[in-house]
Amino acid sequence: MQIDPLLRALSEPTRLRIMRLLAHMELSVGELAQVLGQSQPRVSRHVRILCDAGLSERRKEGSWVFLRTAVSETSEPEMGAAAARLLTIAERDDPEFAHRCRDDRRQLASIREAREANAQAYFARHAPEWDTLRQLHGADEPVEAALIAALGCAPGNQTGKLGALLDIGTGTGRMAELLADSASHVTALDRNPEMLQIARARLQALPADKVDLVRGDFVDLPFDSGSFDTVLFHQVLHFAPSPGPVLDEAARVTRAGGRIAIVDLAAHEREELRERHAHARLGFSDAQMASLMADAGFAPAPPIALPGDTLTVKIWTAERLPCPAPTPAPASA
Repeated sequence: MQIDPLLRALSEPTRLRIMRLLAHMELSVGELAQVLGQSQPRVSRHVRILCDAGLSERRKEGSWVFLRTAVSETSEPEMGAAAARLLTIAERDDPEFAHRCRDDRRQLASIREAREANAQAYFARHAPEWDTLRQLHGADEPVEAALIAALGCAPGNQTGKLGALLDIGTGTGRMAELLADSASHVTALDRNPEMLQIARARLQALPADKVDLVRGDFVDLPFDSGSFDTVLFHQVLHFAPSPGPVLDEAARVTRAGGRIAIVDLAAHEREELRERHAHARLGFSDAQMASLMADAGFAPAPPIALPGDTLTVKIWTAERLPCPAPTPAPASA
């Protein structure tokens, strides 16, 4: 990172606004243009300058390009951390800049709502055939068998093995049903009421005190911290525009020593899954998933790959690390 391009990048008001927006969420160029009220070509020029200065990064997914900040107040090099601190201080101490930033962040709500509405409309349309649509990822049986093995739930060693299980994005309840014998209790969560109706029908044979069906969002789980021994995302995480906060929230509700299992697609270029099926992410690389898990406080295990005809399903598992002990306050003089 060099001082001259950094200062040049920060010398333009639109680029300052972009940096504050990217500090809150990852955005495409089109979404930035929508918030800023500027043309995409103009925003692209600003983004190029920020990327050349090392202040932001591009992440390509199919035909889409997403932008994220490359600096934080604790990042390296120190010059980038200083730039991030300066922007935070500017929003605190410059009333005009603070007002502009607040207005920009209010516009982010419409971006989030549009993304969520797209996914919700899809779920609502396809709830009855969700299990059939999952066949796009290949046959379920080998994946399910590999997941059971990865979780140590072999026949004869199942009862209570998973402890309290949270199935996030349960859909039709298929995975909750499959793993119920291995858990002391199952909580099946989904934000779509139609999905929960289908899951309820599927799981009605289980004892009433064995399973809870809960409506909720994976970015704001309605549970106390450390409530679960095992947390599962089965073909769910690719619907998250920002998977980092989702895994942070999963870590919050996972007990120290508990486990997370993520079944999803390996990184791919099948753009139609975004266009037709509301996938916000075109799969995940092993390096990306390991970084996401580690950042959330999990110790990743080696992934498992299950290649299909055109797409590869991956199973990533990890153990929840103990939360760091709070730093004691200095003794008063």
